[in-house]
Amino acid sequence: MNKQTLLDAIQVRLQQTLQAATEAALRAYNTATDDENVAENQYDTLALEASYLAHGQAQRVEECKADVTAYQILQANLPQSFETVLLGHIVTLADENDNMRFVFLGPSAGGLVLTVDNNTVTIVTPTSPFGDALIGREIGEEIDVHIGNKVIWYEVMAIN
Repeated sequence: MNKQTLLDAIQVRLQQTLQAATEAALRAYNTATDDENVAENQYDTLALEASYLAHGQAQRVEECKADVTAYQILQANLPQSFETVLLGHIVTLADENDNMRFVFLGPSAGGLVLTVDNNTVTIVTPTSPFGDALIGREIGEEIDVHIGNKVIWYEVMAIN
């Protein structure tokens, strides 16, 4: 699997998310500042609620910008060693039934699922239980991932 293609697809998806968040923040701001939403009495909370929404949407925009920046920094500092799993690696895993799974250890946007080169890739972060279990592993090592009351075993098949 081509890592650059994956990184490009991640950047496109993050930019789309940023654009959608920016548009939502602008709509929320316009609603909060619209003259028609001025409170008519003490029980009229539409403007207050709209301002809370606008604030939350503005925070979401900042989070999206931080995600884009984190991947730009990662792309400039991709690991050159493939002996152990590090941030920026694509890891090929096999479960107990020899089903292959591809994960990308990224700085943010955990849970994002992309299809690249006809393979489904899930982004995990080092702060997630899955990402934490992967960090520092070598080819041939087994990891166990605890999801709720269930434990899933994987073997690291490749690191690139």
